[in-house]
Amino acid sequence: MNTPGTPYIPGSTVNRLSAEHVTLAYDQRVIAEELSVEIPDHSFTVIVGPNACGKSTLLRALARMLRPSTGRVLLDGQAIHSLPARKVARTLGLLPQSSVAPDGISVGDLVGRGRYPHQGLLRQWSAEDERIVREAMTRTGVADLADRYVDELSGGQRQRVWIAMTLAQQTPLLLLDEPTTYLDIQHQIDVLDLCAELHESGGRTLVAVLHDLNHAARYATHLVALRDGRVVAEGAPADIVTAELVEEVFGLRCQVIEDPATGTPLVVPASRAARAGRGRAAGVSGTGVS
Repeated sequence: MNTPGTPYIPGSTVNRLSAEHVTLAYDQRVIAEELSVEIPDHSFTVIVGPNACGKSTLLRALARMLRPSTGRVLLDGQAIHSLPARKVARTLGLLPQSSVAPDGISVGDLVGRGRYPHQGLLRQWSAEDERIVREAMTRTGVADLADRYVDELSGGQRQRVWIAMTLAQQTPLLLLDEPTTYLDIQHQIDVLDLCAELHESGGRTLVAVLHDLNHAARYATHLVALRDGRVVAEGAPADIVTAELVEEVFGLRCQVIEDPATGTPLVVPASRAARAGRGRAAGVSGTGVS
């Protein structure tokens, strides 16, 4: 656990990003209380759980978009809200759940906005910025779209453009809130493959919220399972994804088998008849009839 006020030292055992005993709320509606999470450095951490369990709320807190009512989020050993916004933006990139581009902006201009945290009175746009933007677009497969307007693109193309913008920030930490939402299965896999490549080749720490547990189990190196604003389990998918966990977190009867393609856990829901049978049995037992 981080010691308050302790600066991050490269190579230390202190993880760069964590939440300590945070209470997260919108107005008076409390989403999570006394929630603590550490994001392992250089991991591809995926947060999973049922709807309204606090996944995106936790990610917003980790990204400094939501201030905890109590407790604190630590970045490099310091309370994230005590740090200058530009310093945070140079360390942590965020892909929000719903990204809306300004009207009439081109792909190249939008990706270029990822360089803003590195600009200042003494440092304006440079050839180095141009190179980094080009590389970000090339890595995400959108270089040939540089002159197109963002609002002309498909959902999958737009998602890649937003990821390119976060890449152009060149942050060691990258947070993604449901990056596969609204995408068809092919584009979901394309985006997750890209995330895995960014994690493996660049040594970045990625944190993503995903709805699909099988996608999470396939791509994550570290999994955090939430329910009702609390951590039910965390660890490597192979260590924690069991039928018991899935039923506890999602209320779904299932079998967990080995994915024949990757060897990772694969959740197979029980048949409708089996799930309906359990429901009837629960209803009977609830009447006191044995």
